[in-house]
Amino acid sequence: MRYAIVESGGKQYRAVEGSIVEVDRLAREIGKKVDLERVLFMGDGDEVLVGMPLVSGVKVTATVLEHVRGPKVISFRYRPKKRIRTKAGHRQEYTRLKIEFIGKPGEDRKVGQPPEKQETPSSRKERSMDSSNKVAEKAPEAKTGRKPAARSAPKKSDAKKK
Repeated sequence: MRYAIVESGGKQYRAVEGSIVEVDRLAREIGKKVDLERVLFMGDGDEVLVGMPLVSGVKVTATVLEHVRGPKVISFRYRPKKRIRTKAGHRQEYTRLKIEFIGKPGEDRKVGQPPEKQETPSSRKERSMDSSNKVAEKAPEAKTGRKPAARSAPKKSDAKKK
């Protein structure tokens, strides 16, 4: 599996062949190819190329999938006792890129299978629900036939008796 660390818009991203990366908005049409030439690092199994600062002769080719907007971020500032309140919202625009090829231009090689699906917050939630169901299934086996001890009101302390 070949991967690279690329720079786009002043930020660094880990690009793996076949994966999808969200970068800051690029002025490209959907479906067009994009060459990311600022490659800082490239790894392929045991072979590693580290740039000083860039790896020469290596580029990453990607296809623009779509343009999306990130979540809304609210900025709220105020000064107490002065009736000054400012509220503003912001949504960052991103471009989703599918990494097609990492290597030297003109190099002909077959791209491997895409990496395993990255875990999203919703899949984590589903997995945690599955594990909680497994715990619930194991609970009847652990029963010993005894009733749980009843909780009683706390006893009043006799420490203040004189």
